[in-house]
Amino acid sequence: MSKLLSKYHLPDQDKRTQHITPKTANWEYVHFAVYELGAGETITLPASENETCLVLVAGKATVVTAGQQFEKIGERMDPFERKKPYAVYVAPNETMEIVAETQLELAVCQAKGKGRYPTRLITPRDIGAEQRGHGNNRRYVHNILPDDQAADSLLVVEVYTDEGCTSSYPSHKHDTDNEPLETYLEETYYHRLNPSQGFCVQRVYTDDRSLDETVAVYNKDVVMVPKGYHPVATIAGYDSYYLNVMAGPTRKWLFKWEKDHQWVNGKEYAEKHAIAPHLGSKS
Repeated sequence: MSKLLSKYHLPDQDKRTQHITPKTANWEYVHFAVYELGAGETITLPASENETCLVLVAGKATVVTAGQQFEKIGERMDPFERKKPYAVYVAPNETMEIVAETQLELAVCQAKGKGRYPTRLITPRDIGAEQRGHGNNRRYVHNILPDDQAADSLLVVEVYTDEGCTSSYPSHKHDTDNEPLETYLEETYYHRLNPSQGFCVQRVYTDDRSLDETVAVYNKDVVMVPKGYHPVATIAGYDSYYLNVMAGPTRKWLFKWEKDHQWVNGKEYAEKHAIAPHLGSKS
């Protein structure tokens, strides 16, 4: 099995189903975990030097930190409702207690913090939504913690891709510290499929093909992207959701397109697919 793929497993004794650290991923910045809790269950996350973005992928919760309490937040019970999520940004050096008010699927996104920004609630109204691309490259995006919102390191976004389409495409990369053209950002993809027995395909590869891996990704798997291009393709019958977490030495999302496929961004492709009723929003 690819070292870039972390398979879903049933909740462990800590209620975790995924646990990615710099040590396990062989990188420096991104920490990522997923917890699944039943209604009434509680987890406590220890204080650390990391800043944290708690994303309620599905369900409702109460979140308590050192100086804040956010009661019964959350609206969507399934990410494929395509509602914007609730999230909580937590400053470094704060313990977090999360109480599940319903069945809860919680993503814990972390990276090195500097303590410049206070803990805050991120509501659906705070989250920008956009459509990117055209035709079979159309996808729908919720910008949970983009680079124009306050944080030290973290970038967090979720993306919906309809069946039979591509996303994170045309292929792009952000593995070189070369501003203003590109920034170095490690990235995780937490995948969900609808219906849940489905799969999608993700390829991770570099220009020189020293890294070139293609993996079949099933529901609740994680793909790690340490470098290179990383497009996703869905198959007929199965819609895709993924939650992206990025972090690096500079908090800017600057990337480089792969030249061979950049034409898909152009006017000719857009005009060819100007009318594509099968790709309408399902919100």
